[in-house]
Amino acid sequence: MTTPYQQQSAPAGAYSSPIPVRSAHLGDALASEWTKIRSVRSTMWTLGVMIVLMVGIGILSAVAVASSGTELEGQPILSLGFFGVLLGIICVITLGVLTIASEYGTGMIRTTLTACPSRTRVLIAKSIVFFLLVFTITTVIAALVGALQLSIIDQGSATGEEWFRSTVGVGLYVAFLGLFSLAVGTLIRHSAGAITVMIGVVLLPLVLAMFMFSESLADLRQALFEYSIPNQLGVFYDTSVADSGPAGWDPLWIVMGVTAAAMAGAFAALNARDV
Repeated sequence: MTTPYQQQSAPAGAYSSPIPVRSAHLGDALASEWTKIRSVRSTMWTLGVMIVLMVGIGILSAVAVASSGTELEGQPILSLGFFGVLLGIICVITLGVLTIASEYGTGMIRTTLTACPSRTRVLIAKSIVFFLLVFTITTVIAALVGALQLSIIDQGSATGEEWFRSTVGVGLYVAFLGLFSLAVGTLIRHSAGAITVMIGVVLLPLVLAMFMFSESLADLRQALFEYSIPNQLGVFYDTSVADSGPAGWDPLWIVMGVTAAAMAGAFAALNARDV
């Protein structure tokens, strides 16, 4: 009868290890990446700061509205969590880049690829662990902040659709954006450079659009407003910057498509280049 564990064989007279040997699989890579991501300080600091921003800004916004007596006039109460998530995105993209780029900086990537020669398996494992971690934390904290805001501001309630988009929808969007950062980190292989690129992706389109005053650039300005990260994130809260452009779940499909393209390039680059 065969088993997944096989006794390591050796020539006659040579040492034979008593430790069972089996072929490594994706589960081993997932366990390894989970151990790494939960044991490094960058994870604690980046996700810790993200949680503080989401909770702190969300509660402060609700307290400010409640104490001022401002009427939201139909504006979703859950939209007050938008600014905390927007700032928290910086923490997520930082962690996404560091998840792989830091290994290139320290040389740890050589050890990783020696332990698991399948580079595709390594990147898949990193992507799965990172995505699930960010999605879970973002969704849970967004739901907590939303519940706190509703308890502080007594001006109605949120529908099931609003709850789903501002929790699960936001969690998926932020997680895919972080996965895009991981792909950029794989392509650039330099932490500072990749983080700078991602901050530019998040902020530069909106900033450029704000300073395009010429009428000849009106169409470009409108496109930058519509497809900027802040506007796409605001769609999930019904507080988009532009009156036109992506709506409903469109921002999620957009970020999924961009991330898929970036990940395809990351897989190709990782398999083609030396470490």
